Amino acid sequence: MRNNTATEMYLELLKKAILFEIWLEHEPGATKENRLQGLDWPIIAHSMIGRIRMNNLHMLMNDVINNNVQGDFIETGVWRGGACIFMRGFLKAHGVRNRKVLVADSFEGLPKPDPSYPIDATSKFHEQDFLRVSLPEVVSNFQKYDLYDDGVVFLKGWFKDTLPTAPTEKIAIARLDGDMYSSTMDALTNLYPKVAVGGYVIIDDYSIGYCAAAVHDFRAAHNITDPLVVIDLTGVYWKKTK
Repeated sequence: MRNNTATEMYLELLKKAILFEIWLEHEPGATKENRLQGLDWPIIAHSMIGRIRMNNLHMLMNDVINNNVQGDFIETGVWRGGACIFMRGFLKAHGVRNRKVLVADSFEGLPKPDPSYPIDATSKFHEQDFLRVSLPEVVSNFQKYDLYDDGVVFLKGWFKDTLPTAPTEKIAIARLDGDMYSSTMDALTNLYPKVAVGGYVIIDDYSIGYCAAAVHDFRAAHNITDPLVVIDLTGVYWKKTK
C-alpha cells in the first residue's frame, strides 16, 4: 500500500472536491458545520455524507488494506456517487487492482413503502425528487474525476432484485445508505454473509428510526454482538469479527 505524501494529498483534495468544501461559500445555504456533519442536502456537492463520515470511510479502507482483509467495496444507495467515487480514487491512488467498487442504486429514488415491512408505512422518501439521480448522471460524475473504469460495477435496480446476484464473492467494506427498513434489511440479508472477517459494515442513516430498527433486528436475528461504533450524529459502523 502506498502511503506517501503525494497520495495522501490527492485523497484529501479528492474529498474536498467531492464535498465541495473548497467552494462552500458558493453553495446556497451551505455551512461548514452542516457539511462537516453531513446534515444538509447539497445543491452542488457530489455527496451528502459530510466530512466526518467521509473521513471514517477513508480510515476503514486504510484498515482493510493495511491488514489485507480481502474483498470488494460496495455502497447501497449512492445518490450522486460521491462516496463510491472516493472509494475508486482510494484504490487507484494506492495501486490496488484486485478489488472492485460496486455502485448499487435504483437510480430512480427510494421505493414506496412495502406492505411486507409495516414499519416503513410512514416513509415519504419516495416522494423526494431530490433523491432521484439517474445512472447517466452518476457515470458522468465518475468521469469528471477520471475514475470511471472497469473497476467500477453498477447495479441498477431495487436492492431486493440486484443484491442477491451481486457480482462479488467477498466484501471488505459494505456501506449501506438505504434510509428505510426494507432497503437496509435487503442489503444486510444479501451482503453480510459475504463480508470478510475483519471487514466493516457502515450504516449511514442509523439516526433514522426505520434504518436503526432494521440494524437491530438483523443483528439480533444473527447473534451479532460486535459493538456499534458512533461516527457522527447520523452514522455508525461495526467490524465483523466472526
